[in-house]
Amino acid sequence: MELLGGATIVLLVCIACLLSFAAWKGRSGKGKMPPGPAPLPILGNLLQVKPSNLAKTLQKLSEEYGPVFTVHLGSDPVVVLHGYDVVKEALVDRADEFAARGHMPIGDRANNGLGIVFSNNELWLQVRRFSLTTLRNFGMGKRSIEERIQEESDYLLEEINKTKGRAFDPTFMLSCSVSNVICSIVFGKRYDYKDKKFLALMDNMNNIFEMINSRWGQEKDRPNSSFHMKNLITSAFDLFLAGTETTSTTVRYGLLLLLKYPKIQEKIQEEIDQVVGRSRKPCVADRTQMPYTDAVVHEIQRFISLVPLALPHTVTKDTSFRDYVIPKGTTIFPVLTSVLHDSKEFPNPHEFNPEHFLNKNGSFKKSEFFMPFSAGKRICPGEGLARMEIFLLIATILQNFTLKPVVNPQELNITPTLSGTGNVPPAYQLCAVPR
Repeated sequence: MELLGGATIVLLVCIACLLSFAAWKGRSGKGKMPPGPAPLPILGNLLQVKPSNLAKTLQKLSEEYGPVFTVHLGSDPVVVLHGYDVVKEALVDRADEFAARGHMPIGDRANNGLGIVFSNNELWLQVRRFSLTTLRNFGMGKRSIEERIQEESDYLLEEINKTKGRAFDPTFMLSCSVSNVICSIVFGKRYDYKDKKFLALMDNMNNIFEMINSRWGQEKDRPNSSFHMKNLITSAFDLFLAGTETTSTTVRYGLLLLLKYPKIQEKIQEEIDQVVGRSRKPCVADRTQMPYTDAVVHEIQRFISLVPLALPHTVTKDTSFRDYVIPKGTTIFPVLTSVLHDSKEFPNPHEFNPEHFLNKNGSFKKSEFFMPFSAGKRICPGEGLARMEIFLLIATILQNFTLKPVVNPQELNITPTLSGTGNVPPAYQLCAVPR
């Protein structure tokens, strides 16, 4: 009886696999869904698609199935866009068709479809427009925002000075510094780095960022008006989360890379001394006169590829794309790493090299492949603020301190600890020696 029962189970599994394979075969091919590996029942392609190293897994699949392919996360099909041409075609050239935010359980639970990041349709349009207008009114892209960043950098320098050259982990300081810039915009004030409410906010943001980056981050009727208290609070928190963790993580990763490559740090300091000197603070206007520093800042963002897949998109109707038809509601993953690490545009893309953004004469070289903030209608609304902060914080720190590793630079590990939906640098310590 036991043998018979076991055989029945095996038979049922085989039948399920055959039905799943037949259904997959019928849905994929020219004029249908993009091709991809055959899914297993329930599991889908989770055996082939490893969340711990998603970008590398998807690259291997693209080599087999092409730049547009389908993977199944459980029973749900996901269309993957791999490479500059298809990512640009979808997000930029056909932005209206691919602008909707894809399903992400953490967004549903935390935001309930509200705010900027996880909302869609008219609600998203209204809230995004309102947020951008408000940020501009508060000084986004103007001198007042720059002054807020410069003011906060003074407090950061004070905190670094307190270390007196001893080894420390910069994570907390950088998070507080960047978050205080958003506080000064949204609340009109900054907070002491020891303030309990401020620390609770920082802890919540860190937990949510880790949750989003873990194992797919996952796993009341919508109000008629977009402008109500819950949506305002959700939108403000979106600004904090998007404007704090991403920027502070980028700066933290950048400092680790400068510890790894001290000669690059020296060249930045030489440029700072030549263009800015020591008697005034670096400002955004200096960036055009500091091509090497600007190239390093771009290379940091390119190399780390902080959000490898961008947040998921979707199509709101059956959509013809290349030779295929993507059904309404299908989740779309544009792989930003495939653009940022394109070997034709960036030779030896897995090496940290500022020359990727420099012409032979030393001037700064722009690249259409630079998409760390995504592209199209869903591009990060805080891109301008983030780029100002990253440049000013790194320039200000290096103007005042030389950063020293606590181990031999060759021993420093620069491999991210999370390689799913977000790349986070490994924990490290540094010594900041006053110049």
